[in-house]
Amino acid sequence: MRIFTLMMTALLFSSATFAQNNEPKKKDDLSNRVGDHFMWQVSSDHWLGAPDSIGSAIKPLSRGFNAALMLDKPFKNDPRFSVAFGLGVSTSHIFFDNTEAIINGNSNRLLFKQTDTVSHFQKYKMATTYAEVPLEIRFFSKPGQTGKSLKLALGVKVGTLINAHTKGKNLLDKNDQPISEFTQKISARSYFNSTRIAGTFRAGYGNFFLFGSYNLTTVFKSQVASDISLLQAGIGITGL
Repeated sequence: MRIFTLMMTALLFSSATFAQNNEPKKKDDLSNRVGDHFMWQVSSDHWLGAPDSIGSAIKPLSRGFNAALMLDKPFKNDPRFSVAFGLGVSTSHIFFDNTEAIINGNSNRLLFKQTDTVSHFQKYKMATTYAEVPLEIRFFSKPGQTGKSLKLALGVKVGTLINAHTKGKNLLDKNDQPISEFTQKISARSYFNSTRIAGTFRAGYGNFFLFGSYNLTTVFKSQVASDISLLQAGIGITGL
């Protein structure tokens, strides 16, 4: 929640600065305005609040991909500002080193098994996919020339879980010697929160931007695992 508050403060401060120094024209020509209807994002993914036993096993190159199709509606009294909403999909891939998550287990708690002294997978990850409804308040320094405009956006997105699975590739023995080249995929959703709410922030110029997304809800259900929240930060591109 603190991260979301900081993002909101940054947007309001930046918008106020531009409002003072870059007053809009009385009649902005919006005929060639590009509303950033398509959005693609690639992120570096991090679990906040994970205990050391889990956090130390997460590889630094965990990543995600997000895409959204959005409608953009400029404010009539000030077209530098707009509201945007639409539909999107968000994925997260958390990679582990010598650790497996038993997401299809029968225990009341989600178990993470250490595999450094037994046979284990060379590559192992936990992946989730959410269908989302994103909502943004946007600011364009040049509403009639969005391709040459500074852009800021603060928003929220509400998602529903459509897939959760673990995937392991290439089985090794305890000495890291190959045993078999095969892929094991296990899908199960009982431990995961079915609803996700995240605060979002974007800042960029033209069609390119940096973004951050912080989950206001936890990855897993209450009492199932530690209160872990997903943080995504990365780069993106908009179009049309």
